[in-house]
Amino acid sequence: MNQAKQLPTRTEVPEALTWDLTQIFPSEQSFETAFESLASELKNADQVKGTLKISAEKFLAGIEYILDIYRKAEVIYVYAHLKNDQDTANTTYQGLYARASSLIAQTSEAVSWFEPEVLSLSDETIWDYFEQEPKLAVYRHFVEQILAERAHILPAEQEALLAGASEIFGSASDTFSIMNNADLKFPIVKDENGDEVQLTHGIYGQLMESTNRNVRKAAFEALYEVYHQFRNTFAQTLSSHVKGHNYKAKVRGYKSAREAALASNHIPENVYDTLILVVNQYLPLLHRYVELRKELLSVSQLHMYDMYTPLLAEAPVKFTYEEAKAKTLIALQPLGEEYLAIVEEAFENRWIDVVENQGKRSGAYSSGAYDTNPYILLNWHDQLNELFTLVHEMGHSVHSYFTRHNQPYVYGDYSIFLAEIASTTNENILTSHLLETEKDPKVRAYILNHYLDGFKGTIFRQTQFAEFEHFIHTEDAAGKPLTSEHLSTYYGELNKKYYGSVIEDDPEIKDEWARIPHFYYNYYVYQYATGFSAASALAKKIVAEDKSALEAYLNYLKAGSSDYPIEVMKKAGVDMTKPEYIEDAMEVFANRLDELETLVAEIKGQ
Repeated sequence: MNQAKQLPTRTEVPEALTWDLTQIFPSEQSFETAFESLASELKNADQVKGTLKISAEKFLAGIEYILDIYRKAEVIYVYAHLKNDQDTANTTYQGLYARASSLIAQTSEAVSWFEPEVLSLSDETIWDYFEQEPKLAVYRHFVEQILAERAHILPAEQEALLAGASEIFGSASDTFSIMNNADLKFPIVKDENGDEVQLTHGIYGQLMESTNRNVRKAAFEALYEVYHQFRNTFAQTLSSHVKGHNYKAKVRGYKSAREAALASNHIPENVYDTLILVVNQYLPLLHRYVELRKELLSVSQLHMYDMYTPLLAEAPVKFTYEEAKAKTLIALQPLGEEYLAIVEEAFENRWIDVVENQGKRSGAYSSGAYDTNPYILLNWHDQLNELFTLVHEMGHSVHSYFTRHNQPYVYGDYSIFLAEIASTTNENILTSHLLETEKDPKVRAYILNHYLDGFKGTIFRQTQFAEFEHFIHTEDAAGKPLTSEHLSTYYGELNKKYYGSVIEDDPEIKDEWARIPHFYYNYYVYQYATGFSAASALAKKIVAEDKSALEAYLNYLKAGSSDYPIEVMKKAGVDMTKPEYIEDAMEVFANRLDELETLVAEIKGQ
């Protein structure tokens, strides 16, 4: 029997394929110095408390003190979480991350008086300060955002209690993360070559794209057998997390957790409802795609483990990491030289942690702080999908870079609502490039299938998640226990509604909710769908070499949080308060589905 393939340990990964975190702190000692310095500074927070009412100068000093504290805390936290994510089984890094998380909680608690104190001042007093002190001008939008939350900010003592409990509110999410990334042990399965491999999150995704149906089925059943075993524990962690959201929304005077979550970005709730309404109207389009998938796979029954494999045999295109880097620079040329220069810097200066290793956090992301590089975590395998992941995360990182180099710290980040637009615009541009340059019908058909799968996963699937997320919050708010049975029953019904009657009712998929980390975020997933839809409109203009559209897009990337997200996007050319941008995206999906059907017919006729 062949020995099972194992992931490399962290020390076995070539340095060139790891991110360089010494650019944040050159040594562990420098981290400790920064940590202790901030911890000491927090002891002086009370000296600033109560001074905002004294004068315009003190008001300015208070704002600058608060921002400086958060700026230092973010760097410490980012370093610790990146260290932890590169090897979640490393107890040293676990301790580092735990300490940084605790320091973040202490920071929030130490300065929790700030917003209540601002709100204790009258609007007249505050705007008089702005007249008296010209240096306050840059903070106008920052202060306006605070005043907009006047009805939901608690007295200082209560804010301190909530801030001090932030670790408690985050414990369910932390528990899920440790279980999901470090403690769960998946069985050995066989790959396409018959070799035994250790099933991991990354390997699972790769096997789901296998053209060998037995491989897909075995991996699917093996993965969900583990989640089913721990479904009650996962139901408890998810229920606790949801209860935290509902509790905080209630004590702050919001009607719901959703209202509270969307209010943080000043997003009207009808944006969420409109997304679900429009996507549900277009579910027959998804059902049509599912039916095509069944036909092309020539199966009598279509299962959920058949939803990610290429429709046309083996993938005709794959990319090594080096090939993907080169393709990224070519595909993103419509974004201009200024944009490409940042992409090159990311490749050259080790912003990217590339390969999967034992204990490494699953998935992919872009992360960083105002004073760090916008780092990227990948778990690379030589697949077309990995090229799209690289381009996606690069969109986030370039967005972060532009924002931080064009905005002061106070506006040096962007809202979650805007985050997915930059990344999925890149994906759309890459798709257009591949369809323009690949002439082989089989390659084009594969790319179209990849696009349709991506659309399915980003708009249809994430909207399905959004429906589930809203369901669990409303159920808990209504006093209904979120048991594993209740969660699995609803999720199974929801999955059937989205994929239609042609898909088999696989019992395993009912437990899928247990493995989705985004359910531990706070009404996050809907923004993947809204973001992809907006990106579709933006990419179309950029690829058409509309110079004014590119300039508006780059200005959006540089805007950070200097204006409300809805307004930032209006300036970029997309009004996300209306349904048309989602409907336009659906039209692209329909057109490319038409093209795939035509290509398949041509290929069959050859």
